Amino acid sequence: MVNLTLSTRSAADASGDALVVALVAAASRATAAKRDDAASTDVATATLAPGHGLPRKTVSHLTSAIADLELKGSVGELTRLNAVPGVSSRLVLLAGIGEAPVENGDLEDLRKGLGAAVRSLPRKKVTVVVPGSSTALAAATAEGVALGAYAPAKAGATSTDVVESVAIVGPGDAASRKAVKRAVALGEAVAYCRDLVNLPPNLLYPETFVDSLAERVKGTKVKLKSYDMKALRAGGFGGTVGVGQGSVNDPRIAVLTYSPSRPKAKIAFVGKGITFDSGGLCIKPANGMLTMKCDMAGAAAVAAAVLAVAELGLPVAVTGYLGLAENMPSASAQRPSDVVTMRGGTTVEVLNTDAEGRMVLGDCIALASEESPDAIVDVATLTGAQVIALANTAAVMANDDAFRERVVAASATVGEATWPMPLPKELRPSLESINADLAHKGGSEGGMLTAGIFLSEFVGEGIPWSHIDIAGPAFNDKGATGYWPKGGTGFGVRTLVGLAESYA
Repeated sequence: MVNLTLSTRSAADASGDALVVALVAAASRATAAKRDDAASTDVATATLAPGHGLPRKTVSHLTSAIADLELKGSVGELTRLNAVPGVSSRLVLLAGIGEAPVENGDLEDLRKGLGAAVRSLPRKKVTVVVPGSSTALAAATAEGVALGAYAPAKAGATSTDVVESVAIVGPGDAASRKAVKRAVALGEAVAYCRDLVNLPPNLLYPETFVDSLAERVKGTKVKLKSYDMKALRAGGFGGTVGVGQGSVNDPRIAVLTYSPSRPKAKIAFVGKGITFDSGGLCIKPANGMLTMKCDMAGAAAVAAAVLAVAELGLPVAVTGYLGLAENMPSASAQRPSDVVTMRGGTTVEVLNTDAEGRMVLGDCIALASEESPDAIVDVATLTGAQVIALANTAAVMANDDAFRERVVAASATVGEATWPMPLPKELRPSLESINADLAHKGGSEGGMLTAGIFLSEFVGEGIPWSHIDIAGPAFNDKGATGYWPKGGTGFGVRTLVGLAESYA
């Protein structure tokens, strides 16, 4: 993880390779009357964000450069200026962060803008100025830096940091120091999630996923238990066994437990961990498999979140349930029309072997319910319908409206985009089967919603439950943007940690 520190020295005196100063976007000064006269429209340029503390000659130089270059301060706009008078750093990087951040407002553009800035400074010693004096702004600055400092690694190697070190110039009070420490923990957790998602499927399969967890929990307060194929069969985990039986790599269920003394709440996180999804006998087209190593992003997010909660020492008991399997076609693979018995005894008719994630999740949700937690949240790259409907905004469904709102509120606080979705009762009949208690999928309409309805069948009575479909935002197969690298994004980790914090 990047060496991230909080400094109270002046930005001008900070030595190193680069000084990052935030730029705030300026609104158009055009009046309604001028909108009809394009020639007279006067569009303002950006301004330096408050709190920089730079000397007058430096501000004058930067202000002139901003005007000359007609900088707008839009999120992701980056401008390098060399030999700026009055500062010790060799380079000043002006980073657009959009509208002026407000302490109690949406700080996601600040995270994205500064994350993009750090990502653009490979192998540098960097100083980043907090655009204000509040703890909230210091926290968002540190989070953007921690998330943006990640660099994907070559196959089989550990991820590296983009930058050598980052000093954040801002308030030095205890609350801000705590906020920076939290950002470092989140950055480490998200980096681990991204590393897992980015691993090729010949290196990451259920057994090696568990091996990684075993190594990761060493020296932490998290305990690991895993179920191998023999234990899965004996335990009645028919959904997980069925999905994994077509692969030479046997499935696993991994359970991560963090149990502080006198916890204020007990929460279960459940993650879909399909380490590669070929579609099984209902095989995907070739292009549809190109990113299917990311089909375990939910399990990766759950593992990383449990570790982060433990690292932060939150007074909340958290248990993560990871359903790990590889969905492959072979002579031993499950078939459409197979009927399997899930954990807890529910029988399910398999209609399409490419709808496998809900089967491992159903087993894990049933297992989690046996411990009677205060709430269950599952995270999964579950449906293509989510991508079509919401793109990079995750869908949140729940059996309890208040709990769904709590999950959405947690995601908004940490800066991960989610949207509440219903579980319409009128779609439940589409899951009826003449051969089993449930059909495992409905028709072509409302596929994202019927998947959620299916999962709700395995939740213990009276337990608030929420399902987060992250099929869109879990993997970035385009260019890096904001603090997102190309590849695994780590989406979901911060929402789960934020949800746990809401109980603390």
